[in-house]
Amino acid sequence: MKRAVPGGFELDDDRERIDRAAVHDFIANHSYWAQGRPHETMNELIETAARVVGLYLGEQQIGFSRTISDGHTRSYLADVYVLPDFRGRGLGNELVRFTVDEGPLAGTPWLLHTADAHELYRRFGFEPPGDRLLERKRH
Repeated sequence: MKRAVPGGFELDDDRERIDRAAVHDFIANHSYWAQGRPHETMNELIETAARVVGLYLGEQQIGFSRTISDGHTRSYLADVYVLPDFRGRGLGNELVRFTVDEGPLAGTPWLLHTADAHELYRRFGFEPPGDRLLERKRH
């Protein structure tokens, strides 16, 4: 599934188009949530994801999202980013909308973790967890 975004950008959920080296570089070296993630791990996460979405300008990958899901009852939004040089143009909104609202998992309830993008995700109906959600951190 592809969708054009104004300004010459494109969203695409073709797993084979993902620039794995670029995704790994950002996630492992520039994200706050997965510093040092091994390349092999990132490759496996891309391969086993329910859906991956790339954001492109021509052939350059400038954004990414990864979805974990059972396909029916729950989906988890992970590893979302837009490169710093392309932020402030609404591309993050388009990436999240395409991932959460415009794909095969749109009808599932969604979860995510974020330290700094609460306002972005509120626009898509994400709210603080209720009294039934628990989290077990990695040991």
